[in-house]
Amino acid sequence: MKIAIIKLTAMGDIIQSAFILQFIKKYKPDIQIDWIVEETFATILKNNPDINKIHKVNLKSLKKSRLNISKEIKKLKTISKNNYNLVIDLQANIKSAITSRLIGKNIYGYDKKSAREAIASFFYKKSFSIPYHLDTPDRYRLLINKALNIQISKEEVLEKKPYLFYSEKSFSDTPYAVFIIGASWKSKIYPKNKVQKVIDALDIKFFVPYSNNEEERFADGLKGIKKIKLNLDELKALITKAKFVIGNDTGPTYMAWANNIPSIILFGPVPPNRVYPNKKTILLKSPSFVNPYKLNKNDFSIEKIDPKEIISYAKKFL
Repeated sequence: MKIAIIKLTAMGDIIQSAFILQFIKKYKPDIQIDWIVEETFATILKNNPDINKIHKVNLKSLKKSRLNISKEIKKLKTISKNNYNLVIDLQANIKSAITSRLIGKNIYGYDKKSAREAIASFFYKKSFSIPYHLDTPDRYRLLINKALNIQISKEEVLEKKPYLFYSEKSFSDTPYAVFIIGASWKSKIYPKNKVQKVIDALDIKFFVPYSNNEEERFADGLKGIKKIKLNLDELKALITKAKFVIGNDTGPTYMAWANNIPSIILFGPVPPNRVYPNKKTILLKSPSFVNPYKLNKNDFSIEKIDPKEIISYAKKFL
């Protein structure tokens, strides 16, 4: 049996969903799994032994030029020649649904009340009701269960094997922690002065990775840290070799959850349900109420998370 997983973007979403691979293989060891992803994020999935082939697309280029449409359609039609028995759309928006339709006919996904964009469900041969307010791993787990008629349990996921793979690289001869300072929204970013309080209170070396000028300026204002700019492969290595990770609701922070590294994840304007919490994964939410169906980008309540609470958990990891 050959299946295609559609999860094009973004970094955090891909990381949060890729745990399903090891369990699909557990229940259906002979299955062939291909993954269609935006080329920007393909390195996240690189070297995963449970993926037969990663197909890279560049649908983002369509915004820059309509001339790229024919090129990308041709690419997807070439992928369709793999004759997939099943295409599973984990993203559930119009872009991923059209992508699914171009590479296969037997498409499964979320129903119109469960999809990120309701119109996506009309492209599917079969759709399932999996409420949007559920924990994110539950939505992926339950969709795969229904699509493949298997029974991945939450307990199994909590005992998952690390699933992000990287080239070996050394960053420090002494134990270190990582603080992820960036995020897609300003309201998701923990304030600099409170980041500094956490760093000052912990007796461990801190790396602060950055990916753009704004994050570099943030890192430049911190004392007692080593800022570092990395590619995705290097970032996976940095995170996986850390003693623990502290960070906002953003892709690099979730690398820690993926590879079973202790982490403290900070939430303000979004619900703290992106991954399953456990002894190694602490989810700290600000006091604000969050409607999962209508997020408020102007909710800056993350500022109210007490540094002392973060420090307390981090000391346990130490």
